[in-house]
Amino acid sequence: MKAPTRINATRWGQLGFLALLLIGIYYSTYRWLIGQDWSREDYSYSFLVPFIALYLIWDRRKWLQAAGSTPSWLGFLPFAAGIVLFWLGELGGEFFSLYVSSWLMAVGFFWMLQGWARVRAIWFALFMLLAMFPLPHFLYDKIAVQLKLISSRLGVAIIQMYGMPAFREGNIIDLGFTRLQVVDACSGLRYLIPLIILSLLLAYFYRTVWWKRVLVVASSIPLSIITNGLRIALTGILYSMWGAKVAEGFFHGFSGWFIFMFSLAILLLEIALLRLLPPDRAAKKAGQGPGPSEPPSPPDSDHPTRKGLAAIFSPVQFPVAVVLMALTLILSQGVEFREKIPISQPLNLMPLRIGDWTGVSQAMEPEIIDTLDLSDYIIIDYRNPEGQLVNFYTAYYESQRKGESIHSPATCLPGSGWSFKDAGLQTLSSPNAGFKPIRVNRAFMERSGSRELVYYWFQMRGRVLTSTYQLKIFVFWNALLHQRTDGALVRLITPVYGNEKLPQAEARLEGFAAQIVPLLDQFLPGEQAARKP
Repeated sequence: MKAPTRINATRWGQLGFLALLLIGIYYSTYRWLIGQDWSREDYSYSFLVPFIALYLIWDRRKWLQAAGSTPSWLGFLPFAAGIVLFWLGELGGEFFSLYVSSWLMAVGFFWMLQGWARVRAIWFALFMLLAMFPLPHFLYDKIAVQLKLISSRLGVAIIQMYGMPAFREGNIIDLGFTRLQVVDACSGLRYLIPLIILSLLLAYFYRTVWWKRVLVVASSIPLSIITNGLRIALTGILYSMWGAKVAEGFFHGFSGWFIFMFSLAILLLEIALLRLLPPDRAAKKAGQGPGPSEPPSPPDSDHPTRKGLAAIFSPVQFPVAVVLMALTLILSQGVEFREKIPISQPLNLMPLRIGDWTGVSQAMEPEIIDTLDLSDYIIIDYRNPEGQLVNFYTAYYESQRKGESIHSPATCLPGSGWSFKDAGLQTLSSPNAGFKPIRVNRAFMERSGSRELVYYWFQMRGRVLTSTYQLKIFVFWNALLHQRTDGALVRLITPVYGNEKLPQAEARLEGFAAQIVPLLDQFLPGEQAARKP
C-alpha cells in the first residue's frame, strides 16, 4: 500500500480564506444564532453540534486524505443555491433561510475545491451541521402544539390506568384536586430533537444493514413521545403525594434529564436486540458501515504541481467563488435595501368611538414591546351598547429586518395555550362602507373553557396578505424593487359568550370590521408613501 500523500496546503488555505468571507457575510446571522437562538432552552444542545461534526471529520481523516482532491463545478450548484437563499433570507428577514444558505454555500465551495470524493468522505459530518440550526418558528410551534396534545392524552391515559381520576381539556389536565398545564417546556420537543440527533449518531457508528439503522432513528420519535407522556403522568401521580414541588424546580429538571437518559438506554437496548437478528454478522464480514475498515490507497498527487500565482488561483473555481462571495458581502453591507417608511398617522389617534362602538385603550408591557421590535401599535377594547367586546390590535413596522418582523397570531396564539378548532379564510365585504372585499384569516379558538373568534391579516403597500409565506415573499420583493419593507398586522378578536352561537359572534365581528377597515387606510402607508427624510 502506498503511503498517504500530504493534503495540499494551498487548497486548505483557499478554503480558510473562503471561510473568512463566509463569516463576514453571515456575521450578523451567526451572532443572532449564538446569542439568541442557542440561548433558548429548547436549543441549548446546539452549541455541541459543531464539536460533534469536528470529531466526525477527524474520525474520517484517513478517508478524507485518501480521497484526493479533484475540483468540480458540480459544487457550484449548492453554492449558487446558497447565494440565492441568502438574498431571500436577507431581504425577507428570515433567519432560517440564512442558516440553510450558509450551510449550502460552505458545502458548495468545499465541493468545488476538494471534489465529490472528499465531500462523500465526510458527508455525515456535513449533514450533522444542519442540526445546530433551530427550526423555523411556524414549524416549531406547530410541532410543539401537537406534541403537547399527544403527551397530554398519553399522560391522562397512564394516570387513569394507575387508578386516579384525570380529565383533559386541550393541554390542561384536571386531577380533581388541581389542574396541570402541559406548557411548551413539557411538550417534549426539547428532548425529541436531541434524541433524534443521538439516534443518528448511534445509527452511524452501528455497522449493519441500512434498514436496521433506519429503524433505530425512526424509533426515537415514538420513544420520545411515550417517555414524555410517562413523565407527565408521573408528575400528576406524585403531585398527589408531595404537592406542587414535583411540577417545578429541581424535580422538574431532574425528571427531564432522567427521561432522556432512560430513552438513551432504550435505544442501546434496541441496538443490542437488533444485533441478534440476521444479517448482522454477514454485514460485518462484508464491511458495511460508515466506511471500510481500512481507507483506500491515496492518489499519487492531489493535483498537477504549480508555482507562484498559478498555484494560488488554481483551480479556476477558487477565484470564481471569491468574486461571488466578495460581491455578496459588499452588496449586503454597502447597499441599503430598506428605507424606513413612517406611518401616515400615529395609531394612538385612532378614534375611540366608531359608530355604536366605544373603546378603551390598552397598553403592552415594555418588555413585550422590546421583543416585538415594532414601530407603533394600538390596542383598543371596543364595546357595543350591549356590552359585547371586540379587541382591536394593530402593530406597524417601518422596516422589517432579521429579528424585527411581523409575528403571526398563528404562531403566538397557540404558543399561549389557545387551540385553533376551526381555521381558514373569510371574505370581508361591505358595499356601504366603501372598501373592496378582502380575504382575511379566520380562526375559532378555545382555551380552558373560553371561546373566541379572531380575524387577522397582514397589510403591505395597500395589499392585504393572509399567510407568512406571502408576507416573506412580498418583503423580499418590496425590498428589492421598492427599497421598503414596511407592513402591519391587524387583528380583531371577540369572545363567544356563554350559550351564544358562533354565527352571532361572526356577525358582530364582521360588522365591526366593516367600520374599522376603511379607517386603517388613513393610518397605514399605501402604495405611494413618503420615506423618512
